[in-house]
Amino acid sequence: MNEIKKTTYKDATAFTIKDGSTIRELMHPQHHAAQNQSLAEAIVPAGTTTLLHKHHQTEEFYHILEGEGEMVLGDERFNVTIGDTVCIKPNTAHQITALGDKELRFICSCSPAYSHDDTELL
Repeated sequence: MNEIKKTTYKDATAFTIKDGSTIRELMHPQHHAAQNQSLAEAIVPAGTTTLLHKHHQTEEFYHILEGEGEMVLGDERFNVTIGDTVCIKPNTAHQITALGDKELRFICSCSPAYSHDDTELL
């Protein structure tokens, strides 16, 4: 099997996932040489919030690239901005809101790789 080891941003097609955010898979085991993790860019439009959800197995990192947001992580609620990184442990309810008039854009790293089947809407 010829696995893709490199992707270009323009070739990563955007689509909507279960939580309502729009993502571009930059690396994922289903399509690339990655085996144990996935990497995606996520966009939450200005003034919108992802659906509250959790992942049973996946640990995620969100690294904020653009915009400002409010993160709900379990019982905590806090603001995030450019340069912030958030660790989301498995089975932790979470959602993020894009504050202000700019979209919120962040990198999402998942281990094991993101799966719709591992995502439970709450």
